[in-house]
Amino acid sequence: MEEIYGTLVERKTMAVWFLGQNGWAIRSPAGKVVIVDPYLSDSCNPSRRGLDLARQVPIPILPQDLRADMLVCTHSHKDHADPETLCLACQAGRIGGFLGPAQTQALFADAGAPPEDCLLTWPGDVVELDDIRLHGTFALPTDTSDQTHMGFVVEVDDGPKFWITGDTAWCDLLAESGGQHQLDAMAVCINGGYANLSHWQAAELAMRVNPRLAIPCHWDMFADNSCDPRMFAASLTVKGIGEKYCLAGHGKKLVIGTE
Repeated sequence: MEEIYGTLVERKTMAVWFLGQNGWAIRSPAGKVVIVDPYLSDSCNPSRRGLDLARQVPIPILPQDLRADMLVCTHSHKDHADPETLCLACQAGRIGGFLGPAQTQALFADAGAPPEDCLLTWPGDVVELDDIRLHGTFALPTDTSDQTHMGFVVEVDDGPKFWITGDTAWCDLLAESGGQHQLDAMAVCINGGYANLSHWQAAELAMRVNPRLAIPCHWDMFADNSCDPRMFAASLTVKGIGEKYCLAGHGKKLVIGTE
């Protein structure tokens, strides 16, 4: 958090940090910070289905140290809207607002987020936060436990557009929803487990929406829900767009620009 808040972001860029799974921290030129899907605990372990869901990635930020102008969740699955992370973050009181689709709202409330700080959103909605705009995008739910999945295109004034797909299965509408934004970068799930996009489908999506950077995510956290990101790189190469591949290091700053 010290690095995030100590980073000066140049105009027409954004700074992002990969927090693992589908977790992202984003800082804008105006200094606004958005945190997306922070899974900062080991609360998925043990698995009720007997899977190996022990955390494989070190926790980059303690939940009680989280600080942001907005905490955003794409859906209510525990590895995206983690009750333990949300509860400790709410207790610390350093989150300006909570944003997410319908089924995340109950989790925000259960975690102790003040009702006035919680904002409902949906695909097609736009939420503004100073020099940041959060465009809601379509995602196809991967099971019946949460049918309000969505993604977000994060845009800064006169700067790049970064699409975080969230968990999603494949359908043509997914490419139409993301592709209308003239993307500079996308972070896409590649693990293929439990109905998510496979590395091949993620590469097909990247080919259709044509971002400059295609960043794999949701591949790293659990032994029984993982994928080698080199498979995504290979799929991009086979489709003739291997130069778009960009691997975000855990907890490492990545600057996204418009060129």
